[in-house]
Amino acid sequence: MSFPLLTATAVLPAVGAIATAAVPAGRRGAAKWLALLVSLATLVLAAVVAVRFEPGGARYQLTESHAWIKDFGVRYELGVDGIGVALIALTALLIPFVILAGWHDADPLEVSDGDSVAGQSRRWRPTQGFFALILSVEAMVILSFEATDVFLFYILFEAMLIPMYFLIGGFGDRAHAGSDENAAAQRSYAAVKFLLYNLVGGLIMLAAVIGLYVVAGNFSLTEIAEARANGTLDMSATTERLLFLGFFFAFAVKAPLWPLHTWLPNAMGEATAPVAVLITAVVDKVGTFAMLRYCLGLFPEASQWATPVILVLALISIVYGALLAVGQRDIKRLVAYASISHFGFIIMGIFAMTTQGQSGATLYMVNHGISTAALMLVAGFLISRRGSRLIADYGGVQKVAPVLAGTFLIGGLATLSLPGLAPFVSEFLVLVGTFTRYPVVGIIATFGIVLAALYTLVLYQRTMTGPVKEEVRSLPDLRLRELVVVTPLIVLLIFLGVYPKPLTEIVNPAVEHTMSDVQKQDPKPEVEAAK
Repeated sequence: MSFPLLTATAVLPAVGAIATAAVPAGRRGAAKWLALLVSLATLVLAAVVAVRFEPGGARYQLTESHAWIKDFGVRYELGVDGIGVALIALTALLIPFVILAGWHDADPLEVSDGDSVAGQSRRWRPTQGFFALILSVEAMVILSFEATDVFLFYILFEAMLIPMYFLIGGFGDRAHAGSDENAAAQRSYAAVKFLLYNLVGGLIMLAAVIGLYVVAGNFSLTEIAEARANGTLDMSATTERLLFLGFFFAFAVKAPLWPLHTWLPNAMGEATAPVAVLITAVVDKVGTFAMLRYCLGLFPEASQWATPVILVLALISIVYGALLAVGQRDIKRLVAYASISHFGFIIMGIFAMTTQGQSGATLYMVNHGISTAALMLVAGFLISRRGSRLIADYGGVQKVAPVLAGTFLIGGLATLSLPGLAPFVSEFLVLVGTFTRYPVVGIIATFGIVLAALYTLVLYQRTMTGPVKEEVRSLPDLRLRELVVVTPLIVLLIFLGVYPKPLTEIVNPAVEHTMSDVQKQDPKPEVEAAK
């Protein structure tokens, strides 16, 4: 029996989470180092998965299949395609940086007896629990990218909400600590809103999962696809559309797509910067990934039927998110609304039903994860120094902390998809792929690029340039630990912006399979015949 590599990649952080949580209370440093070492070991396994994967081979590779709940046809089935490999690598790559960036975010916070923080005279933050929750999220996200059994995926899709709920509600942004008595209430509100939105989506998806089982008789993604290809799957158009809507609604909440997006700014605003990265760069990618694997793979005709409406919603997300980002006064909420705009591009690329659009959307998931992590983590370092998330409280930072300002600028330029940085390649492919089939949609979407330049450059101008405000004169520049976090992300943004081939070679065969599922071919360019 071959080594279960995919299982090991997910089980390692799960076991690491248990071990981290079990570290004695007085050994906080040991818990941090254990979590970091586990995340690095997981990154090594993810790299082995990428090396073992053959882009020109079978659609799903490194497969594992074991009986689980026989009476209901549920199996423990795993397998990865190129899209799954890319997102597993992204997840495993970002978690060590999330842990390093949040190294002190869950340290005990003490206040004097006369003060209060959220109504308490003294609050202890369980360090071990913080890092254990991060590792548990990593385990479930990786396994969700590997699952080829619909029921197994559903369980993971819902289970990852629990650790995220505690990370948002239990470990808030210290920009509030000691100054805002409503901080705990705001964190609780954000966490509950995150949980309720995603639970509602999950419950609707559960009904669709049950309906799929009634129609198909099993939960295996590969068996259902084979039955469809052989013409033995008896599913009416109405049934397919209803099931598609059940799945898509849950994924649109997770993604998030307008108008189901409102939980994201609250969650990212109240969470610590590393947890905010975990939300938008890791967990939310499960939603867009699932649109490709499950919506298009299981319900191809219904996906085409719903495409016009979804493209309109994606366009609204692009423009609406960017417009609200322009008007934000809070740094973290600005990044949150920018992410809503970027997810609009990803969903637009998926449902453009072209090779360029879907390849660009997959690359966008990876590149957005890296660029958002770079920008949000540097913003978190800045906020932790000043103790404020408000843009108006900054000014002239580049004169007192030039390295911090420089990395912030590169992260911001990546966010606006500057040529030469990784997101440009993916955004260009999405726009080209959309324009070839839906030119009007592609033209309108370009306004999102203009607005991205506006909110990014205005943010940098107001925080980093101009006269040095008195409150920022003593801000220290990036420390060694922070440079270790930011530097690899910046290097990746530049490398993948100049040479995206390593990603495209892995992703493109999987995209071709998806295009085959929906029986779509790229539109032929209209070339005027030479006279």
